[in-house]
Amino acid sequence: MKAAALVLITALLPLPLFAASFSCKQATAPDEKAICANRVLNDKDVEMTTKFRFLTGLFAMGTRGNMQDQQRQWLANRQRCGSDVSCLKASYDRRIAELDKVYNAIDRPL
Repeated sequence: MKAAALVLITALLPLPLFAASFSCKQATAPDEKAICANRVLNDKDVEMTTKFRFLTGLFAMGTRGNMQDQQRQWLANRQRCGSDVSCLKASYDRRIAELDKVYNAIDRPL
């Protein structure tokens, strides 16, 4: 019974004031507001940002710069979704898949 109550209380808590990549308190763009208002999008933002930061930390300046350029392009594309949740979700899914592909291409010792 206590576990069920805890789950219910957690589900009713407001979304965090920060998505992974920006402050929800300062969100003004439609895409940012939609991300802050939707837990699934917020979680995708956390996942994408964590992966992006991890990967950019692994590479030298040239590759890191290319990844940052790609990220800026992706952010511009994400903004075109406006507040369309399905468009934003698809945008995050594509970007996360791209980052996963970069990670999977890294040579690692066996």
